[in-house]
Amino acid sequence: MLTANYDLLEVKPGQKILDAGCGAGRHCFEAFRRGMHVYALDYNLEEVKKVMYSLVGASDRDKENGGVWQSLTGDVHNLPFADNYFDRIICSEVIEHTWQDMTVLKELARILKPRGRIAITTPTYFTEYAYDKLSPLYFTNPGGHIRKFLPRELASKIEMAGLKIYAVRFAHGYHSAYWLLRCIFGLENEKHPVVKAYRWALVQTFYSRFMFKLEKLFDYICPKSIIFYAWKPGQ
Repeated sequence: MLTANYDLLEVKPGQKILDAGCGAGRHCFEAFRRGMHVYALDYNLEEVKKVMYSLVGASDRDKENGGVWQSLTGDVHNLPFADNYFDRIICSEVIEHTWQDMTVLKELARILKPRGRIAITTPTYFTEYAYDKLSPLYFTNPGGHIRKFLPRELASKIEMAGLKIYAVRFAHGYHSAYWLLRCIFGLENEKHPVVKAYRWALVQTFYSRFMFKLEKLFDYICPKSIIFYAWKPGQ
């Protein structure tokens, strides 16, 4: 379940890519399969261990394009990399967890090579607003979301950091309803029958070509995430 589109990022084998705030590593694994040099970074050591587990267990078919990887714990406010180091960066569903957004964006721009590309994703303002109204826990859970962005606000900050936006897309239309149900039936009650039933149906869509294509329509009706694609000017 990828949020960033690798074709829009124009990824190529051998490129160095950072997944900043990688979580369990869904974007890392796809980049590895495509033969990239993957750096998986997260503040949470347990999440980094999950990435290591999945990549260590990669099949021969997943390794056939020559991908390599390394994982590390780190803080997106102060990234441990040299200037102009990465060809591509993905920062997915991270920026809504911090008040110091400009610090994060400037750090990402600093380590991106000139002409390099980056995908920055965040939940849509509409869905976050709805969840906030439905559940008092949504913005108060430790480690959870602490803010929401209007698209124009985040776009402006990305460009203030020295990056140029070249595309905007939406994703995860089916997931909007999942979190809506979570908020209605109790955010802490993940095992509610209605929530479990929808989650089961959601998983089945991963195996249906028709449902996968249908979600593209829902991505524009009720998207869960908005994705900004940008590049760094320079020689």
